[in-house]
Amino acid sequence: MSDDNPMPKGELMKGKKGLIMGVANKNSIAWGIAQQMAAQGAELAFSYQGELEKRVRPLAESLGSDFLVSADVASDEDMDKCFAEIEKRWGKLDFLVHAIAFAGKDELQGSFTENTTREGFKRAMEISAFSFVDAAKRASHLMADGGSMVTMTYLGAERVVPSYNVMGVAKAALEASTRYIARDLGPQGIRVNAISAGPMRTLAMAGISGGRSLMKTGKDWSLLKEDTKMEGVAGAALYLLSDLGTSCTGEVLHVDAGFHIVGVPDPGEDEE
Repeated sequence: MSDDNPMPKGELMKGKKGLIMGVANKNSIAWGIAQQMAAQGAELAFSYQGELEKRVRPLAESLGSDFLVSADVASDEDMDKCFAEIEKRWGKLDFLVHAIAFAGKDELQGSFTENTTREGFKRAMEISAFSFVDAAKRASHLMADGGSMVTMTYLGAERVVPSYNVMGVAKAALEASTRYIARDLGPQGIRVNAISAGPMRTLAMAGISGGRSLMKTGKDWSLLKEDTKMEGVAGAALYLLSDLGTSCTGEVLHVDAGFHIVGVPDPGEDEE
């Protein structure tokens, strides 16, 4: 574990083994969650795709993990190898963190109707929604003693957000998938939930036209008048992935400083 890990330490995840999918750099939500899991005693494996290994490896090593597995979620062969490696080394999984999404940059601006292509739509759905279905199926086969899974979504799945476009549709599919997976895996003692985080300074947000404006609006309109904090998102993941979240499944937990409940922002004093 790195000495500068800001996450609260404890033993809530001691003895638990989990796969973290979706770390791109130190600003990734998946990385914040990984830090929290490690701080609570979890043993971690990290998946990566292609050249991202050079970014993920030093981060993993800073938490004392040498377990990296290649996982192109668009390749059945790659996913087969990924989970075969996990089974060979650990023989089981206790939790899964899925933080993977993709849509073409040209489709994350302007008109959803005009800019969404057939191939772009299919790609966004495959990477952003089906990848969780696939990973959940594979992970569940290693959770004979039960477990927990968390995926990452955003308010654009529920409401229209400028330029979020096809990603909003894909996230809506991801949230629906979360509920159906929770139904299927519940009898096995596996809980499945999603976290809807507010705008954060990640690579994903940088790829959306008007991302900076979303950040400012998220803060100004939120009930707490603050940016969504990584500590809050990681803490929510800890709740859902640990025994603290017992009896909670099929949920979409919003961590956005209260932004999601605002219909119309309060008028400024000058407007009253």
